[in-house]
Amino acid sequence: MLLKVANISLLVLFPVAWFAPLMRAGVLPLFGLSEISIISALQSLWETDVFLALAVTFFALFAPYMKTIGLGLIHFGLLRRKTLPILQVLGKLAMADVFLVALYITVAKGVGLARIEVAWGLYLFTGCVLVAIMLGILTGRGRRIGV
Repeated sequence: MLLKVANISLLVLFPVAWFAPLMRAGVLPLFGLSEISIISALQSLWETDVFLALAVTFFALFAPYMKTIGLGLIHFGLLRRKTLPILQVLGKLAMADVFLVALYITVAKGVGLARIEVAWGLYLFTGCVLVAIMLGILTGRGRRIGV
């Protein structure tokens, strides 16, 4: 029952994380900072780099949400457990997006011309992805213990 509740919570928390500020960024320390979310970053990417926008859309939106929906279907007996390995791959792909954001922050801070502050949305999105991965692991173990 706890797995079902946690998984359903992710169906709400992922969209919140997509709109939550991942970071606040600005040019040089003198200027104000603007908040960047996954959605705002995607909007900018669609205007400049469609291929990267497609990749980020898949990693940040579709992969984690499809995994969450798939796990929910397994929990409610509407999808066979044989699909669990595929769902696990989707969860790992979502972690790639978290890695990319962390890499961009590190590079931008290293240049020294930008001021970047990590915001609560990055922690929320990372937490959602990690919880989704853990739910996948526990769902896989549940088969062996009869859950």
